[in-house]
Amino acid sequence: MCAQVPLRSASRGHALLTGVVGLAYLLVTLAVLLDSPLVELDWALEQLRPYQRWPGVQPLLELWILVGQRGPSAVAACAWLGWRCHRLRTVRPLLVMGAALLLLNVTVGGVKIVTGRLGPHYAEHRGLPQLFLGGTAFPSGHTANAVVTWGVLAYLAVRWRRTGVLLTALTAVSIGLTTVYLGTHWISDVFAGWAAGALVLLALPLTEPLVTSAEQRITALRQRAVSPASSAPPVRPGRSGSAGPRGTPW
Repeated sequence: MCAQVPLRSASRGHALLTGVVGLAYLLVTLAVLLDSPLVELDWALEQLRPYQRWPGVQPLLELWILVGQRGPSAVAACAWLGWRCHRLRTVRPLLVMGAALLLLNVTVGGVKIVTGRLGPHYAEHRGLPQLFLGGTAFPSGHTANAVVTWGVLAYLAVRWRRTGVLLTALTAVSIGLTTVYLGTHWISDVFAGWAAGALVLLALPLTEPLVTSAEQRITALRQRAVSPASSAPPVRPGRSGSAGPRGTPW
């Protein structure tokens, strides 16, 4: 009974954190939809035009932003996880990453389509939240992707999880602020991106049964492919022309 107390405490803490992050995401979304003072903050920061004030760092930041772009970051992360899968003889790391990216695409992509928000560079109505105009600014995909892609690596690296979480947080913060500097996102997009990415990571434990089931099926298929003779019917004794060695790998 006592051994279950830490588990229950962790479960409650996880549920509480999920609720807090979800509430923050909802509040940011409502603040944008209702044209609250948060939209005024968006415009105040846009008027600063940091890319014009400090143009010298723009080439470096345009390169750094690739760390949060889904294509390059996913390829790099999956390449590393593929190598780890080969070393550990398991496909679980890639399955976890796949589940996380699927959740990210569905949840963040869905909100982008529904809100249709334009970014600062394409704003049509000054002072307004730029909603339902066919854009894809809200929430920030670069920011959410940075949280999820590098957060999954921290999630999988049990021995280095605390260090990984810290590095993921620093990366996600810097990517989000970089999008504001470049003028591709409003600061409210970034707030929502942080929350959306964190919710995906918090939902990962719910996908573990599916990941485990998929891993078992893939392992079984691989074993059948490697040892097809093991599933063949036994050869009757005394018959000539019987097959060669049984159970020999390809």
